[in-house]
Amino acid sequence: MLIETEKRSRIKHMNWDVEIPFGKYYTDHMLFCEYRKDLWNEPQIQPFGNFIFFPNTLVFHYGQAIFEGMKAFKDRKNNIFLFRPLEHFKRFNLSAKRLAMPIIPKTIFLEGLINLLKLDTKWIFPKYGYSLYIRPFMIATDGTITAKPSLNYIFFIFCTSVNKYYSRPLKVKIELKYSRSYNGGIGCIKAAGNYAASFFPTKQAQIEGFDQILWTDSATHSILEEAGNMNVFFYIQNTLITAQANDKILNGISRRSIIEFSKKNNINVIEQALSIEELKYYLKKNEVAEIFGTGTAVVINHFETINLKHKNYLLPSLNKEERLSYFLKKNLLDIQYNLNKDPFNWKFQIP
Repeated sequence: MLIETEKRSRIKHMNWDVEIPFGKYYTDHMLFCEYRKDLWNEPQIQPFGNFIFFPNTLVFHYGQAIFEGMKAFKDRKNNIFLFRPLEHFKRFNLSAKRLAMPIIPKTIFLEGLINLLKLDTKWIFPKYGYSLYIRPFMIATDGTITAKPSLNYIFFIFCTSVNKYYSRPLKVKIELKYSRSYNGGIGCIKAAGNYAASFFPTKQAQIEGFDQILWTDSATHSILEEAGNMNVFFYIQNTLITAQANDKILNGISRRSIIEFSKKNNINVIEQALSIEELKYYLKKNEVAEIFGTGTAVVINHFETINLKHKNYLLPSLNKEERLSYFLKKNLLDIQYNLNKDPFNWKFQIP
């Protein structure tokens, strides 16, 4: 692997004592690897900076772009841990396959990431709540405006230091017009276009005073699916309910971790569809204890308000120690920060 180091680190500009806006401070280095003539070239690490692309680069016209979101953590002894990196690697290649892009080898994805983290280790602040958000992504780079898969691609990894992403409960609107995904589509992968399509309806909801959207199925707008960019869980009658992962719904790593942890701790979990009418019924009977979203960046964020057709339903106001979401988030974070036992072998220590 070719490595060019940054001579003037930007780490001196970091103030770890204040809130760090998500995605504002990037580490000194990035990894990239080109795919040409049906082969991946040798990966390279170089200082974080710009790349030059021509206006006819295929990604700008036909959307062959995928990504992942991962995190690295430091424990009290400055050991570095990744959380379930092989699951992210598998999902990245699932996304690549669905968009007719080349599969990335594990040696480039994982070994390249390990080298990158060792080089930028100072950017992982060793304090509970802080982490390094990792963004692997791949784009099509052919210089053509022909509507077909590219022959050439570039794989990148860059990182950004973060602390808390969301710190307050959310007001969420059930969306009855726009859709995030549909049967046979690409809702189950992390394709750039999925997120672009969500921006307008989310912006409209924010103008109305909401933080996020609770998406419904595209066919009938009667089945609850995801919340913004998060998987969503409903805690009703001492049972966690979440939509079953399929070709419309992303099988989130955090989602799967919550399900596995809950089952091991004798919390009843059901993966099944929940309709708007069912949710209204339980809300009116005051049997909805909590609703929360899960994702790599946010981990877990609970909701305080659900809006349906201009009517607000307030969820129970619980102390954090009373919330199942707090219990699940704390235990998940304690595993990630190496403060608790990891019976699932989710942690991957950087050698």
